[in-house]
Amino acid sequence: MQITLTQPAGLVASPAFSHVAVVPPGATTIYVGGQNGVDESGAVVSTDVGEQSVRAVQNARVALESAGASLDDVLSWTILIHQDADLRAAYGAVAPTLTREGAPPLVTAALVAGLGVPGALIEVSAVAAVIRD
Repeated sequence: MQITLTQPAGLVASPAFSHVAVVPPGATTIYVGGQNGVDESGAVVSTDVGEQSVRAVQNARVALESAGASLDDVLSWTILIHQDADLRAAYGAVAPTLTREGAPPLVTAALVAGLGVPGALIEVSAVAAVIRD
């Protein structure tokens, strides 16, 4: 039993993302809700989108670890970036951590007019899966 990520023929091949994730029966699926670049008290950590991006991924990592998973177990990322933020700085800060062992995860990214947390410039959510022995 294994989890597979694929890039089917007929779709663009990219080293940055896969198109399909298949999770077999019996695997544990973990959903991480939107994480912003905030500290434990909910305060936005910086006005810099790169710093917020790093913290948002760190927060997702903490959430994953609380469920017995890691960043390597993430199959799919959703990344929302405020339309006024520097897209390259935001994505550049998170791209190195949005990887997994083997095939790359699925990635959905969007520029948005605003986020629910005042001052937030990025929000990330994730879906992970693990096979427990």
